[in-house]
Amino acid sequence: MSKYVLALDQGTTSTRAILFDRDGKIVAADQKELTQLYPIAGWVEHDPNEIYESAVEVIRGALRKAGATAADVAAMGITNQRETVIVWDKATGAPIYNAIVWQCRRTASFMDKLKESDREPFIYEKTGLTCDAYFSASKLKWILDSVPKVRARAENGELLAGTVDAFLLWKLSGGKAHATDYTNAARTMLFNIREKKWDDELCSLFCVPKNILPEVHPSGCRYGETDPALFGGAIPICGLVGDQQSALFGQQCWNKGDIKNTYGTGCFLLMNTGDEAVSSTRGLLTTLSACEDGKAPDYVLEGSVFVGGAAVQWLRDGLKLVSSASETEALARSVKDTGGVYFVPAFVGLGAPHWDAAARGLITGITRGTTREHIVRATLEAIAYQVFDVLHAMKRDLKSEVNAINVDGGASANDFLMQFQSDISACTVRRPETIETTALGAAYLAGLTAGYWKDREELCRAGKFTVFRPSMPEPKRRELLLGWEEAVARTKAR
Repeated sequence: MSKYVLALDQGTTSTRAILFDRDGKIVAADQKELTQLYPIAGWVEHDPNEIYESAVEVIRGALRKAGATAADVAAMGITNQRETVIVWDKATGAPIYNAIVWQCRRTASFMDKLKESDREPFIYEKTGLTCDAYFSASKLKWILDSVPKVRARAENGELLAGTVDAFLLWKLSGGKAHATDYTNAARTMLFNIREKKWDDELCSLFCVPKNILPEVHPSGCRYGETDPALFGGAIPICGLVGDQQSALFGQQCWNKGDIKNTYGTGCFLLMNTGDEAVSSTRGLLTTLSACEDGKAPDYVLEGSVFVGGAAVQWLRDGLKLVSSASETEALARSVKDTGGVYFVPAFVGLGAPHWDAAARGLITGITRGTTREHIVRATLEAIAYQVFDVLHAMKRDLKSEVNAINVDGGASANDFLMQFQSDISACTVRRPETIETTALGAAYLAGLTAGYWKDREELCRAGKFTVFRPSMPEPKRRELLLGWEEAVARTKAR
């Protein structure tokens, strides 16, 4: 009997492979950072070949560390950065252009024009998405329009396209499978989330030929298997899922009203709304959840913060204020407050609930007494403020309170940030013992599909939770939130 389930977590800044055992515990892991490419201000790209090569490398690394072989792995699940799009040659698998990353703003002006037209309600009704360059459709259109001869080749059936999961599936399977899942398809702005299919009118609107798009299946599905030459034997690929829905599944948010927030490069707050596709009037998105084969996906209400942990990376790599993210907690605690400093990390505009592509980052309230510690603390607080904005919009859309948030992702390990999140949001924050829930969700889906686990009931939560409860006086909370609102307003000044 196979010993493990493998999760390949291909994120924005790194690629990781994690082996889980039957108790959902991490047995071995390997990670490789991904090069960020910024050819023009506001543009963000990745090298697709580096993405694939890093995937192969970390899978081999995790197997080696565990002393395992391909035969020890029951199944692999792939979870990925969503909205990032790749076009490749159908015959060779060679990318015809770099991957355009979800953060990239090159198509912002096109999407702004579309937003000002009468097409936005039509798009939202079909996709649950607001008109923004964040999503895949305009990026794919840009590649087809801007790279010489690509559109003609696509229309001739010579090219394939998809999000990162589809590209990795194609490459790892030796070109035998071109598919994606509901959660990734739902983020392209080409997929009808009500009819669960690629939409002819949307494909026409963005001038994307349907023949280049992958087949769409539930997240938990037997998609194929890896080329035996890669890992010394074939590994069944039994799960594809966008990273945020994977974390929602990994947190076992399977019931209506369950909510989680992932602190990664960005922050992503998702709530399971069951079979109800909630329409937001406050800039939130309606999307689809992960599900096993044979089951219909639930609907999800989501708010996306573009810059979360990336703000801490900027402190480290851009300003050189810290040498590692782990330093920030002690630095933040070394001062009683930010000294009036607010940092709005709108490096690539503002996401939900503002959706302002033109907004840019701002540090305000600086005085002669401002220190490194104040700026570090303001950076951590900014992450929590942005999550609060999304949570507040979600509560207003649902006309109900939210009393608890399940959290995960790298920055959730920061106790200062989690306590401030609880205080500023006036709700309980629950952090599981294993915060790698994005990878765990992909493993769950693959393991359930392969029969490694019998059913959801077997996936009872293991381990303990750290619980953060609000302790900030309400007048102080309101004062801080007012200062944040004023800082955000300044980023939008024309």
